[in-house]
Amino acid sequence: MAQPNSAAPPAPQPAIAVRNVTKTYASGFQALSDVTLDIRPGEIFALLGPNGAGKTTLISIICGIVTATGGTIRANGHDIARDYRAARRQIGLVPQELSTDAFETVLATVRFSRGLFGRPADPAYIEKILRDLSLWDKRDSRIVTLSGGMKRRVMIAKALSHEPRILFLDEPTAGVDVELRRDMWQMVRALRDTGVTIILTTHYIEEAEEMADRIGVINKGRIILVEEKSRLMHKLGKTQLVLRMQAPLAECPAALDAWQLECTAGGTELVYTYDAQAADTGVAALMRQIDALGLEIRNLQTRQSSLEDIFVSLVRSES
Repeated sequence: MAQPNSAAPPAPQPAIAVRNVTKTYASGFQALSDVTLDIRPGEIFALLGPNGAGKTTLISIICGIVTATGGTIRANGHDIARDYRAARRQIGLVPQELSTDAFETVLATVRFSRGLFGRPADPAYIEKILRDLSLWDKRDSRIVTLSGGMKRRVMIAKALSHEPRILFLDEPTAGVDVELRRDMWQMVRALRDTGVTIILTTHYIEEAEEMADRIGVINKGRIILVEEKSRLMHKLGKTQLVLRMQAPLAECPAALDAWQLECTAGGTELVYTYDAQAADTGVAALMRQIDALGLEIRNLQTRQSSLEDIFVSLVRSES
C-alpha cells in the first residue's frame, strides 16, 4: 500500500526575486552592490535606508526604469530584462516625483495609463479607484489645477489603473496631508487583503512600524538586514526599566555594576537597559540585589525602543 506523501508543499515563488544585482554608473559610483532579496506574495514589505542608500535605484531597476549592471530580477516569475512587457504589467509604481500631463484631465490620464499596459477599458474599475482616492469629483479637472496632495492621489490612481499584482510606493506620503496619508494606508491594507504585494519606502518609520509585515534595511547599496517586523522588534529592540528611588543616591552602588545602570535625575533614577534575552534573568536579579541593599523604590516604569531606534542603531553600526 502506497504511503501518503508527507512532504511539505513547495513554497510559493517570490513576487519579486532579486539576485546579485549591482549598479555602477559611468562616473564609477556604485549605487548597488550584490543585492539579493525575495519579497513574498501578498506581503507589505518596507524598505528602509538613509538618503542615498540605494532604495530608489533598486526600485527603478525592478520597475525597468534603470538598467542593472549585473544580476537578475523576476516579477511573479517574469524576467524583467528578457520578458519586460509581461513583468512590467505585474507592477504599479508610485514614484517620489510628481510627473504627469499637467493639461490632461484626471479621468483621461488614468484611463490612458490603463491602456498603456494593454488592459481593456473598464469604466467601473476606474470609477472605483477614483472614488477610493476621493478623486471622482475632480475627474474632469485638469491636473495643473490640482493641489499637491490631489496630484499625489492621481499618481496613485495611475499606478493602480492596470490592476497590478505588485505595487511600489516610493516615499508616497512625503509632503502630503494627513487625510491622504490615512486614505492611502486604508487602501494599502485593502489591496494587501486581495493578495497584492506592497513594497514601500518611507521616511516616516512609524508608518513602516504600523503597516509592514517585514522590514528590509539598505545602506551604502547593500541589504544589511531582512527580518519579520515582530521578530526584529523582539530581537533587536531594547527595553529600559526606570527605577525612581525614594531618596537620591550619591552614586550608583558598586554592587549594581554588573547591570551597567545609568544614574540620572540627580541620583533619583536608576535606568537599566536590556534586550529580550535578558528580560527574565536580568530584571529579576537586579530587583533582588536592590532589595538586598535595602534601597527603597518609589515607583518604576518601562520604555520600549521603537523601530526608528533599531533602524538608527543598525545604520550606525554599518557606517
